[in-house]
Amino acid sequence: MCVKSVIKRVAPFLLTFAVGLFIASFFVSVAAPNFQFRRGGFNRHREMDRQMRLENDRLRQENERLKNRLNEIEKRDWVLNDNIDLPVPPPPPVVPSMPMKAVPAKSR
Repeated sequence: MCVKSVIKRVAPFLLTFAVGLFIASFFVSVAAPNFQFRRGGFNRHREMDRQMRLENDRLRQENERLKNRLNEIEKRDWVLNDNIDLPVPPPPPVVPSMPMKAVPAKSR
């Protein structure tokens, strides 16, 4: 009697599980995953890493060079501005202003 009740409970579960796997197999592979790592993949990532480090170093050096060049240009401008005495042009002449007259408001 006990065996019959276990079969009654387990059989619908197994049947439903089998139908679910069958339907899922149309959309997703139900085979065991392949965990073999390709040897070339690791080397390719290592090469990309090395190239990225080289490019970062080159860009860092270029950035430093440009900063130094900008500092030199700013220093030169300060030196040039201190030594040059340019005459200041006179202010523009003042234009005489016309007296303001009150304008009557429009009546409704």
